[in-house]
Amino acid sequence: MNSVASVVASTLLWACISTLVALGPSLLIAYQLAKREFWGKNAVSALVSLPLVLPPTAVGYLLLTLLADDGPLGRRALGVDLDLLLNWKGVVVACSVMSMPLMVRTARVSFEAVNPRLETMARTLGYGRIRTFATVTLPLAYRGLIAAAVLGLTRAMGEFGASVVLAGNIPGRTQTLSSAIYSAQQAGNEGRANALLLVALTVGFLAVFLTEWLSRPSSNSASGKGAR
Repeated sequence: MNSVASVVASTLLWACISTLVALGPSLLIAYQLAKREFWGKNAVSALVSLPLVLPPTAVGYLLLTLLADDGPLGRRALGVDLDLLLNWKGVVVACSVMSMPLMVRTARVSFEAVNPRLETMARTLGYGRIRTFATVTLPLAYRGLIAAAVLGLTRAMGEFGASVVLAGNIPGRTQTLSSAIYSAQQAGNEGRANALLLVALTVGFLAVFLTEWLSRPSSNSASGKGAR
């Protein structure tokens, strides 16, 4: 049986990798949903949010179906074995999928809060889209984007259903904080379960506290009052 520290360390590592994997696509999707109008926008928004309302085990089963050897994204279809099943990489995939909706929704709110007049002013001064994003949008939305990453990291650390279906609950290989709590509780090991629970509560509290602090308006608020 792995130590509590080992389980926490591996869970934190996989959660960090999952957050990094999901962060880029999440910001891109959030920005498009916040700043662009396009056909099928509501459908895209609903599709991205789907893991929030589906049972995690259903998401895990869907991923398993897609990534199985004979699945659409499996070894036979791609011609290469991604080695994601019953592997820590499967944990990362499951955590990325489950944390992405929270990251997209939080980042979208932050992008929408940026005063479009400021972006328009930058464009009239000759700034291109990338420069406007880097020098105007990103600095004004950064607190919300950090909050999105923190929420995604926390969601990844707490992931259970999807990762168990896709990667299993193998001690030392794919066991996460949440699956270790389940195993300890099922085995009647209350001391280990309580220790893991304490870690989960501490991480969750710190994440929510940090997110609340980041959500407070800053002196250079994204409302852009000074430009009005």
